[in-house]
Amino acid sequence: MQAKSLEFLKNSKADNVITKNYKEALLVGEVAKYLNIPYVILPDFRANSGDDMRSFKEELFELNSALFKYYNSNALLISPINTVLRKLPTKKYFSSIKLEFADTINLNALKEKLVLYGYEVVSIIQEKGEVSFRGDIIDIYPINSDIPYRISLFDTEIENIRSFDEFSQISKDEIESIEIFPAIASLDSKEYEKINKKIDESKFDVFYKDIYSLGFWFLEKEPLTKKFNFLYDMTGEIEDFKLFNELFEFETYIIKESKCKDFKPKNIKEFIELNPKKNIEILAKNEVLLKEKNINYPFTKSDIVLNVQCPEKIIISLNEFKSKKKKTPIILIDDLKKGDFVVHEAHGIGKFMGLVQLQVLGKTGEFAEIRYANDDKLLLPIENLNLIDRYIAPGGVTPTLDKMGKSTFGKNKEKVKEKIFAIAADIIKLSALRETISPKPMKFDGVEEFTLDAGFSYTPDQKKAVQDLMEEMKTRVMDRLLSGDVGFGKTEIAMVASFIAVKSGYQVAMVAPTTILVSQHYETFKKRFAKYSVNIAKVDRFTTSKEKKLIEASLKEGIIDIVLATHSAFNLEYKNLGLVIIDEEHKFGVKQKEKLKNMVENVHLLSMSATPIPRSLNLALSKIKGFSALNTPPKTKQETRTFVKEYSDEFIKEVIFREVRRGGQIFYIYNNIAGIEIKKDKLQRLIPNLRILVLHAKLTPAQIEKSMIDFVNKKYDLIIATTILESGIHIPNVNTVIVENADRFGIADLHQIRGRVGRGDKEGYAYFIVKDKEEISEDAKKRLLALEENSFLGSGAVLAMHDLEIRGGGNIIGEAQSGQIKNVGYSMYIKLLEDALKNLSGEAKTGKEVEIKLNINAYISPELVEDERVRIEIYRRLSMVKEFEDIYNIQKELIDRFGKIDKVTSNFLEKMKIKVLASKKGIITISNYGENITIIYENDKKFIKAKAKDDIIIIETILEELR
Repeated sequence: MQAKSLEFLKNSKADNVITKNYKEALLVGEVAKYLNIPYVILPDFRANSGDDMRSFKEELFELNSALFKYYNSNALLISPINTVLRKLPTKKYFSSIKLEFADTINLNALKEKLVLYGYEVVSIIQEKGEVSFRGDIIDIYPINSDIPYRISLFDTEIENIRSFDEFSQISKDEIESIEIFPAIASLDSKEYEKINKKIDESKFDVFYKDIYSLGFWFLEKEPLTKKFNFLYDMTGEIEDFKLFNELFEFETYIIKESKCKDFKPKNIKEFIELNPKKNIEILAKNEVLLKEKNINYPFTKSDIVLNVQCPEKIIISLNEFKSKKKKTPIILIDDLKKGDFVVHEAHGIGKFMGLVQLQVLGKTGEFAEIRYANDDKLLLPIENLNLIDRYIAPGGVTPTLDKMGKSTFGKNKEKVKEKIFAIAADIIKLSALRETISPKPMKFDGVEEFTLDAGFSYTPDQKKAVQDLMEEMKTRVMDRLLSGDVGFGKTEIAMVASFIAVKSGYQVAMVAPTTILVSQHYETFKKRFAKYSVNIAKVDRFTTSKEKKLIEASLKEGIIDIVLATHSAFNLEYKNLGLVIIDEEHKFGVKQKEKLKNMVENVHLLSMSATPIPRSLNLALSKIKGFSALNTPPKTKQETRTFVKEYSDEFIKEVIFREVRRGGQIFYIYNNIAGIEIKKDKLQRLIPNLRILVLHAKLTPAQIEKSMIDFVNKKYDLIIATTILESGIHIPNVNTVIVENADRFGIADLHQIRGRVGRGDKEGYAYFIVKDKEEISEDAKKRLLALEENSFLGSGAVLAMHDLEIRGGGNIIGEAQSGQIKNVGYSMYIKLLEDALKNLSGEAKTGKEVEIKLNINAYISPELVEDERVRIEIYRRLSMVKEFEDIYNIQKELIDRFGKIDKVTSNFLEKMKIKVLASKKGIITISNYGENITIIYENDKKFIKAKAKDDIIIIETILEELR
């Protein structure tokens, strides 16, 4: 395909090349780059008229950026057929805004213009197409940029423009100027009003009618060109397009086959050595890529990905397209919001009611208000916000509020503490025992060839996991946890470990909690080890007793190298077991875990989990366990498209039909066990020959498993189930999920549900259905809209990730602890576990919480940081600081994000310095009455006097005393 376009573009003055999909368009782009032809690539744009453009935000921004460049330059157009067959917005909508250092601007006019351009005004920027105004600071994330910018004004003049990191919100490099392309279109106020009127009158069914959801459909449009150069005959694609869209008339030319051919040798080094006389050009962005493959040959420094063999020359590229790396935001907005249940270390479970400002003896401070049973209120000084955590429980339990001053919570906490201590002691004992055993010697030759045989390139995470795993196997009896989402390549790492063990003369047992997982792993292992003489067997619910006997005997004799099994693996005898791999360990029961402990006392252990765990717990466990995380999605993974819709039979029917027509299957989440059969009958009447399977918690595990196997084998089209379906299962054929009454689910749950689809290389669709959008709260609307904008990043996804980690942390300890966890919530459970591990490992425990009862004006001023959500987040981080350096970093960040710090905010930061010093000196309380200051130690008391009652003098006197 690259070969064809290389010859075509070399020998013609073509102005376009049309491909089947975006992947091909990228490859043709590389050819144009090699030939030094300026080019523009359009995204694969598949929105149909009237679709909610919030669900297509990413493609819309890519499309607008590309159209801007296309209309304003003389570039080659490269486009997937689906995009270019549509009429697209005309050139008149593509002017831009340029801002330069030292420009004088009219702030109100700029605000208005950006809104007319389709930028969304928000309080904190996280994605493209957003803008935020805070006094004399403007943050903007232009759609044509990979990074957002912060513009600081001095009165009306631009004082500086800096790029900043959307995750930490901290600014980085200073630059001279920026250009801002329109997010939707460069409209004037008259056109904007006209389009808004059309949107209001339109019959389109979207969740929220506004310029962001429907504006695109009311722009004037025309074909970009009417003469297409197709890479191949695309009659089928054109017919598909006509099913849903109108088509204009056009001419086509099909690019001819060429003398060159697409070509990339498997072993490049060998190919070069075997063909010394051929003219070979190696493309590599740096020398490291040649060293990695042990190639000693001249190369052209270039990042181009082009692999072709022509009569006169062979071009081989060592470069690869970058995979989208998931970044982790540092700032957790909404981790604590009004109405959330929280757990206080001493008072237990209450409800967070937001921030309140109070005056005490004429001085103002800010407090967190927490409501307990009987409407009791706790006002928590804001610097002690670290004493509360959001309550997260197994299975979304709604907790009962504790009574203030009652000892019930204290007793519960002590019970949990004892349990946790025993668990932690166990973990440490097992680890100490393993430390005394020398590891079984392993041979590592052939690993590189084995990894090259995978048929795909490893992600950086996978490469690192293999390195770490080999290091650990060399130095100690391995105990490593490998976490990563389904489809991110955990099984591949498990197979590398198995390869090492088998090649070193040992047997491998891989244990999974369900028959489905065992058979999925079995198929994968068989395929992967096909060319190596390795004997693989599986034992599960469907193994006959005759087969099982044979396998048992072969394992004892050492004939079988790898066995994949459910928990029955714990009862088998092995001749020379060297590695145990356990998948989704937290799903095994207590007895099975005991057996596992005995089984792996002196063998290498690799545990795999689809849920991540929090970093703090990871650190606490790091001396005991090794950790590897796979965070990079595979290259073929497409984002799941999300829509929020009101319920209608017609719509549900259309969604199901569309998925079945493309040969796929559907998950239908209906969270009401009593009405699930009625729901099934209703769906059956809607679509009479639809094959429906019902799953709910009242069925036995055996029934559920048998049904799931039938579903995987495509005996059904649709599963209707009560809650989230099994996390570890990989069903690439399910690419649509429908969630009824989505407004009743938490954001983390909806994210998890959405993650169940779009696992293959097909695009996934998630439909969140509500009964009546007028009846749901503003808050629920916002939550659903954030999901619809699909960004994996929006604060919802970040929060979901955070929740998942916390739950994962609770699960890692396994044992059915859910009763214990319910009493204190996951966050507290993990805190107690970390403390127990530190205690047992002999690490110093941190001192008691200090009470700072200073009568001074000290809080983060709402004039400086207007948004309460952002203020809570900053308070939260400040309440956890342990060193001055952390306070200085937050101070710098405040100046950077919000401008000059005022007096009360500065006082609050000084107050936090007092807290840090006091906790290091074992102080319990510091208080003042006027200029008289009292400092209470554990066994002592001290009185000092300030020179005056001024806030700043009181603060300075205390800091001087403590230093």
